[in-house]
Amino acid sequence: MKILHTSDWHIGRTFHTHSTLEHLGLVLDALVAVVVQRGVDVVAVAGDVFDSAMPSKESYALLTDTLRRLKEAGASVVMTSGNHDSATRLGFQAEWAALAGIHILTRPEQYASPITLTDEHGPVHFYGIPYLEPALIRHLHPGVPLKTQEQVLDFAMTRIRDDLALRLTAGGRGGRSVVLAHCFAAGVAPAAESSDVERDITAGGLDLVPLSVFDGCDYVALGHIHGRATLTPRVRYSGAPLHYSFAEAGKPRGAWLVELGADGLGSDAGAVEWVDLPVPRRLAVLTGELADLLADEAFADNEGDWVKAILTDRVRPLDAMRALQSRFVHAVTLEHRPTITLDAEGSTYAERIRAATGDTEIVAGFLSFVRNGVGPSEFESALVAELLNEQSVKEVNA
Repeated sequence: MKILHTSDWHIGRTFHTHSTLEHLGLVLDALVAVVVQRGVDVVAVAGDVFDSAMPSKESYALLTDTLRRLKEAGASVVMTSGNHDSATRLGFQAEWAALAGIHILTRPEQYASPITLTDEHGPVHFYGIPYLEPALIRHLHPGVPLKTQEQVLDFAMTRIRDDLALRLTAGGRGGRSVVLAHCFAAGVAPAAESSDVERDITAGGLDLVPLSVFDGCDYVALGHIHGRATLTPRVRYSGAPLHYSFAEAGKPRGAWLVELGADGLGSDAGAVEWVDLPVPRRLAVLTGELADLLADEAFADNEGDWVKAILTDRVRPLDAMRALQSRFVHAVTLEHRPTITLDAEGSTYAERIRAATGDTEIVAGFLSFVRNGVGPSEFESALVAELLNEQSVKEVNA
C-alpha cells in the first residue's frame, strides 16, 4: 500500500499580510499529480488543515476542490485536526465524506476506532489521533491523569495497541497499522525547528512526547513541525507543503511516500521516499547596507523572491522599505542591525546630557543615543546649529 504523508497545509494563512491561497493551490495541484503519477492509495494529512478556527469560504473551496481531485485520482484520504483547526468546523459532514473515502477524524473518541483499508497483503488500520487538548478531554476519562500531551498521547496509544491486540488472528498479525498525530515529539529540536507559525501546544511552553509512546505501529505520520524530520525510520514529520515563515527559508517542501509491504516497512530502506513539491516563490534573507542591496548584481537572482532585508547601515535609512521594493517587489519585512557601533565611553545617556554645555551637544547626545553611538553628520550638525540660531533670534525679537 502506497501512503503519501503530508501535514500542516494551513489553508488561509497569510504571509506578511499577503494571501497564500494561490501559491498553496499550486502546491496542492502538484500533490494531486504525485498521487496520480505514483499510484498513491492513501493520503494521510496529520493536522493543521486550516490555519484558523474560522476558515474563509475561499479556504473551504480550496480544501473541497483538493479532496475531490484526490478522490478522482483514486486515493482515499485520512485527515485529522490540529491545534490550529476547529475540530467542529473541519469535521462538519465528515460522516458523509467518509462514504466517498474521505475520512476526517476530529472527535476525541475516534482515534480508538481505525479506518481499515485493504491491499493485496490484507488490512491496514489507520488510527487518526486528532489534536487532543488535555483540559478539554480529561473529563471523558475520570481518574486518569491527563494533564500533558505526553499523558494524553500515551493513553491514546495504549488504547490503540489494545485494539491492535484484539485484531490478532490464529495465524499471527491482524493487519498493519499507521498512526497520525499532531505534537512535538522528542527527537526534534523545538527551538531550532519551530517557526512563528507553529503555536506552542501548551500555554507554558513546549510539551514533548517521548518517541517510546508511539511503539507498536508500522508507521507514525506526525504533524506540527514545519520542517521535515526523520526521528526513526518509522516516525517522521513531513513538514508544511509551503513556506509560511522566514524561519522556514531553505527547508525543503514535500511529502513522504511510504510503501507498506506484507510486513510493514520491513528492512527495505527504500520503503520511505521523499517527494519534492514545488516552491512557488522562494524566501530570501538578504543582509547588507541598503545601497549595496539595491545595486549589487549578486542579488539579481533574488528579485522575484519573498525578501527579508537585514540592513547593516550605521544609521537606519529613511523610507528603506519603499527603496527595497523598487528592486525587490516582494520585500515584506526588514530589520536594522548596524554592524558598527561607537563606544559610549561607559557613561549613561543621562550623564552625557547633564554634562552637555549647550543645546547643540544635547541634540548630538540624543542622536548618538538613538542611533547606537552614531552622532550627527557634518550636514546634520550644521542644520541643527542653523535651526537653534533661528530659534534664538525669534526669542530675542519676541
